[in-house]
Amino acid sequence: MITITDAADERLDDIRNLNHSDNRPDLPGGKGLVIAEGPLVVSRLVESRFPLRCIVGFPQKLQAYEEEYGLPEGIPVYAVDRETLAEAAGFDLHRGLLAAADRAPEPSLEELLANAQTLCVLEGVGDHENIGAIFRNAAGLGVDGVLFGNGCADPLYRRSVRVSMGHVLRTPFAHLPGTYTTWQRSLEELRERGFRLVSMTPGGDTTLAKAVEGADKVAILVGAEGPGLTEHAMRATDVRAVIPMAAGTDSLNVATSAAVAFYEVQRSRS
Repeated sequence: MITITDAADERLDDIRNLNHSDNRPDLPGGKGLVIAEGPLVVSRLVESRFPLRCIVGFPQKLQAYEEEYGLPEGIPVYAVDRETLAEAAGFDLHRGLLAAADRAPEPSLEELLANAQTLCVLEGVGDHENIGAIFRNAAGLGVDGVLFGNGCADPLYRRSVRVSMGHVLRTPFAHLPGTYTTWQRSLEELRERGFRLVSMTPGGDTTLAKAVEGADKVAILVGAEGPGLTEHAMRATDVRAVIPMAAGTDSLNVATSAAVAFYEVQRSRS
């Protein structure tokens, strides 16, 4: 461990001003590094495909991490006090442990589909915390991969990573090419590979249970909070499914709706 007492030390640049860490014109694509917070998420970043750059934390947090997980060899480990970390990061980080890694190329659509049976497809989901929650739900309920259509937020932004409990670093994901009205053409490749494409919408034609019944492969499509899936997306799917709701309500949070759908797929197969 290398002790750093000056928040302006350039060795802390990887975790500097984290409130704006998704805007780094000095990095490829203008996006920031992958940032993990807390021991569990840091351990998942260490184990992931993303090249680790450094670990930073309070001395006692680093010691506890080393005792539970071990420290990776050849990676700088910087010990800082709370004030130094807060000044560098731009806010108080009570977790006291961070890691930073470079981004890595995402798998191709063909690679992601090769052995998948259950997929989640997102359109217009712009909230980082919803994306993180979807990845956490996907990991817990047997989803093999996540596909991003048009208009979605960055799944590797630190809030997404944190809310996903690091599962965004483990669950494969890929971005589908195209614009607001053309990305849906990529869904035909899923259909050709035997996926039943299910749109989640309050105006569905059938219940979710019936929509996924008997399907060996299922792709669940969910849209943004409020507007939901576009008509372009729903027309590209096989069925529009609704979750039966109690009187006086019409919808659930997008991550919750996705979790219900993932569970229903697993239940139907069992």
